[in-house]
Amino acid sequence: MPHSIPDLVMAWGRGRAVSRVTPQPVPVPGGFEVPVGPPSAEIRRVFHTCTAASLAEAAERLSAPGRQIMIAGPTGLLRESLPSTWTMDPAGHLMTTAFAPTAYAVPDDYRLTVETEGALTVARAFHRNGDLAASARLGRSGGFGVFDKVVTAPAHQRRGLGSTLMRALSGNARALGMEWGLLVGSDEGRALYEHLGWTYVSDFPGARSKSD
Repeated sequence: MPHSIPDLVMAWGRGRAVSRVTPQPVPVPGGFEVPVGPPSAEIRRVFHTCTAASLAEAAERLSAPGRQIMIAGPTGLLRESLPSTWTMDPAGHLMTTAFAPTAYAVPDDYRLTVETEGALTVARAFHRNGDLAASARLGRSGGFGVFDKVVTAPAHQRRGLGSTLMRALSGNARALGMEWGLLVGSDEGRALYEHLGWTYVSDFPGARSKSD
């Protein structure tokens, strides 16, 4: 792997902030802190380097409701380091890919737009009736492009729109000079992204405080 996990995590945080239009991450020992972004007002602490002891200490300091912790590391490590007042989020997986010229075909009855403004690129697929069928965002962080909010409307699923948007954004990112893609995918998303040539790097679990 050409990049260390700390480098990947920091790039992911910066690119995600571009996508979510939130302030850039603030570095802290072992990682960064950043607002989750609208509509949430919660604050997230993300660790690229941690131990059970450092996570337990962080959970004690961040015990107020609305605080979140994520780590690039084993899901079990996070789960076992937190008190019962914390709730685990659905599984996450940090993944990467090298951008390359990518061919794609837009499914029949749809049209695709890809728009870049500053460090943010947004791809959208519209049905012929005008409905927004799918969208995906990519926030730039130097040579990295961070994929975010890859969403397909329920009425338009299983038509290859998600894959089409991913390929379109990848080709556009390479044309803009980005070399590497980053994302955090769910269990279901991981299978799709691996099919598209992405590589799993690390578990990326999260949890949130539910203290009163």
